[in-house]
Amino acid sequence: MVGQIRDESIRDSAGEDVDTIDFEIIELLFFAYRDFTGDPDAILEKSGFGRAHHRVVHFVNREPGMTVADLLETLKITKQSLARVLKQLIDSGYIRQVTGPEDRRQRMLYTTPEGQALARALAEPQSRRIADALAKAGPGARETVKRFLANMMNDVAG
Repeated sequence: MVGQIRDESIRDSAGEDVDTIDFEIIELLFFAYRDFTGDPDAILEKSGFGRAHHRVVHFVNREPGMTVADLLETLKITKQSLARVLKQLIDSGYIRQVTGPEDRRQRMLYTTPEGQALARALAEPQSRRIADALAKAGPGARETVKRFLANMMNDVAG
């Protein structure tokens, strides 16, 4: 288990340390992600939805009126991947699609009241988990965690 994890060094042909693989942090991230997504997964499963649906509902709810193109860029997925998930969410009444006011080809996305309720139901257990973990981590943890996670993202410069 996590307490028994040890880091391992990668050595070059001369036996020198080239890099250290931080298995402890890697595995803690795996376990944290599993538990962080577990509560929403159970809620989503009742509707026949999965994590892709969760991501779409989350981001559309956070940015009402975002375009399909914006959502594709945010999620870094293909149009084909989004099409099936978005169709299911629209057909199920969680998201509505509106033609752009200036460009009729533009499709703007909004959560319906049901979609807003779903987004909140999915976020609440995750928010509680985050609040509990930050409280246990102590003062300054929120900013440290935000900085750590931002630095893990590919998009962050520097």
